[in-house]
Amino acid sequence: MKTQKQSAHKNHICRCCVAVFLALGFAGCLPSRLVVARDHPVATAGLVREFSASPEYVRQGVQTVLHDQIIHGTLVYDKQPILRGAEVVDSSPLFEPWTGPGQVYYKILNNAIAPRHFVESADQGTIAVRYIVIPVNGERTRVQINAVYVESAHHVVHLSDGNVEKMEMKEIKERIDEIEEAAVTAAEERRRKTSAEIVHQTYVRQKEDETTRLGTAEASEKQLQQQVDSLRHELERVVKKPGAELKAAPFASAASLKSLAGGAELVILIVTPHWLGVETTEGQRGWIQVEQLEQVP
Repeated sequence: MKTQKQSAHKNHICRCCVAVFLALGFAGCLPSRLVVARDHPVATAGLVREFSASPEYVRQGVQTVLHDQIIHGTLVYDKQPILRGAEVVDSSPLFEPWTGPGQVYYKILNNAIAPRHFVESADQGTIAVRYIVIPVNGERTRVQINAVYVESAHHVVHLSDGNVEKMEMKEIKERIDEIEEAAVTAAEERRRKTSAEIVHQTYVRQKEDETTRLGTAEASEKQLQQQVDSLRHELERVVKKPGAELKAAPFASAASLKSLAGGAELVILIVTPHWLGVETTEGQRGWIQVEQLEQVP
């Protein structure tokens, strides 16, 4: 009788310890196969990185990876190195509610079968990835990523071994680098456009001077028009038929901002080898591939 009471007391202490660890969010201290209810959130350590980039650029990088439909750093079968089919959601019950600063984003993949890099993963279930973007100041931004896999039938939670968070963060870093590089190119293009405008204004003044001095307004106007047409030919393009997608960033997997019809006129703001930063006649800005545009007739 005494042995049974001692055993029951020890079991009670163990249960209390597990509850304390859960409440504190020390998921890494618990066994990897933790059975929880379907709607029970999971606290995970995840991966945190601070970038030397503005919150705006970091959010753009996160949004691009968020919408790429890929769960990076894992796979289902060895012959399928890229796990596609993920979708963006507003929230996920698989994570504890975030009450801290910043913006939170979620991406999930349903019906994944025993994905790699989730500890002791088995059966079919859902992969969920959470991204938290926290501004530090105008030039530094912190990103936290968490990933879990939950079996559909047994509701067993499998924490990532860190590879998913690592590869997702790597993708975000690459997207931020591309965005910053595009911003530098855009600044150079703006300077070039300003120079072109100065040239244009110079031509206008020359026209006025020549008209006053020589009385040949018609000839000067024709010359000015040629200059304007030349500048327009340089800075404007039209969309090739049947049309194209205006992208949020300069790569094919970026989110589409708008469908542009063939013949739509665009002003070039940024020039890169394969993509052009453009502005529509309505003032919307985005990216489009070079080969999808042609010269203004």
